[in-house]
Amino acid sequence: MPAEKKNRTTNSLLLLAALIIIAAGLKSAQALVVPFLLSVFIATIAATPLFWLRERGLNSNIALPTVIVGIITILAVLGGLLASSTSAFAAKLPFYQERLALLQAQFIAVLQDFDIPLDLANMVTNLSPGSALNFASATLAGIGAVLSDSLLITLTVVFILAEATSFPSKLRHVLVNPQRDLPLFSQFTANMNRYIAIKTSVSIATGIVVTVVLWALGVDFPLLWGLLAMLLNFIPTIGSIIAAVPPILLAVVQAGPATAGAVAGSFFLINLVMGNVVEPRFMGRGLGLSTLVVFLSLVLWGWLLGPVGMLLSVPLTMSAKIALEANPNTTWIAYLLGPAGSEAALTSDLEPSDDTEPPTATP
Repeated sequence: MPAEKKNRTTNSLLLLAALIIIAAGLKSAQALVVPFLLSVFIATIAATPLFWLRERGLNSNIALPTVIVGIITILAVLGGLLASSTSAFAAKLPFYQERLALLQAQFIAVLQDFDIPLDLANMVTNLSPGSALNFASATLAGIGAVLSDSLLITLTVVFILAEATSFPSKLRHVLVNPQRDLPLFSQFTANMNRYIAIKTSVSIATGIVVTVVLWALGVDFPLLWGLLAMLLNFIPTIGSIIAAVPPILLAVVQAGPATAGAVAGSFFLINLVMGNVVEPRFMGRGLGLSTLVVFLSLVLWGWLLGPVGMLLSVPLTMSAKIALEANPNTTWIAYLLGPAGSEAALTSDLEPSDDTEPPTATP
């Protein structure tokens, strides 16, 4: 028994050392890894309409170029919108920061009139609202810079999609026990594609609703904040909070607390409906992560890969969780990563119900 315990400790230390080496490699190769991971993410989304077209009888020689043209169009439009909106917002950012500083000084003066201790006032002073606007601008600029490298991303996506149909047969010849391992791999890919398709559809819907609401309330750059809400919706709970802060601060500068309250209430209602009604309806609770795991993955992948790592943090962690669920020996780790009360849903929610047709991630 002591020998077994010693071997287990040694294996754990070796695994930890390997993870540290991998993390260091990812950090140093960020310029190469980030476009590749983004390409895999886009290819996973594009696989759904590609297979849908093939199931409808369209030849692969026609279906693949059709999907590729759609991807190029969407990347060009999204990158152009991000670039133009971010540039316009960055030009007006000093004005917004100046207005926020003035409002903050007035708020501190009110606190002092009510004999609020000076230490508390200093704490409020150190919380600069302008930093949230800077963070939003830097995040969008970073994502837009990666999307601007469209040639490398597009070529990688094309090659991944071209290999998608033949990969299972190649894998069958490589695996030691294909009868046992191939169904596990098929389950992993099906669940991962389903998760990405549902999450992308909900994120697009969230971005559209946010854009319309902010436009109706008269907040500047509604399309920019809609894109930010769409991208950060891939990060459960935390992403919606981060996406709401810049437009709320902007509403305070533009129209005052009443409009800012309306913006905050709108974000709360949108994310309440999307996160607690729409997503569980199609996705089930088995395809979820605990809030702590979401936060830790956001910090880890953001540190390793920058803004794109923050965007892909939950899909990357979710892919690891689904892979763990596919293996009966590691299901318990997947349960630890999941939200409370998900143990009963680990297997039942992984497959779509008969009466529920999950939405596709067609752009």
